[in-house]
Amino acid sequence: MHCAHLRLALELRTALHLDSVRLMPAPSPRLRGTPEAGADVRMRLLEAALADVPGLEADGRELSRPGPTITADTLQSMREEFPDASLCLILGMDALSRLDAWIDFKRIPTLAHLIVAERPGAPSLPRDGTVADILHARRRDDPAAIRTARAGFVFFVPGIPALDISATRIRSLRTRGASIRYLVPDRVHDIIIEEDLYAHPC
Repeated sequence: MHCAHLRLALELRTALHLDSVRLMPAPSPRLRGTPEAGADVRMRLLEAALADVPGLEADGRELSRPGPTITADTLQSMREEFPDASLCLILGMDALSRLDAWIDFKRIPTLAHLIVAERPGAPSLPRDGTVADILHARRRDDPAAIRTARAGFVFFVPGIPALDISATRIRSLRTRGASIRYLVPDRVHDIIIEEDLYAHPC
């Protein structure tokens, strides 16, 4: 959990007046490589990162389910917990452009709004196909729309600052024995150093 993720969560919570933003480590992301650190370690790092940060919460519900992470199932569990709330799934342009590769993706807009962080250099969105159809039917320009329904809209948030920080870069620095100070929160930094995490090539 690095500072770019955390800053994005804070920016979007403020911009959209969200009650809270939940960050969830995934045990087995289907569309990217298996995380190097175990689920329990990543949950501890997330909890350390979010300690004393109002409105940001660590949610471990995906770690308790076997098999690959299925976002539709996660949203279903949240809908059962918060039946009347307006739920939002925050994702980047790259993730949105590949939404049709997600398991059971058609359920997702029925369970939550899609909040898309626009960033310079992000991939272009499809002009045709399933994702384009979803955008045509569900895109809204007024952020207030997410409060008029529990789910179903796609809203793009422009101008979100992009911090040039990635997990890949952090692991590379650790492998070389270089400092990762200020790329992750101080508490996370201290745990990584004390427990010698991410210091060895996969």
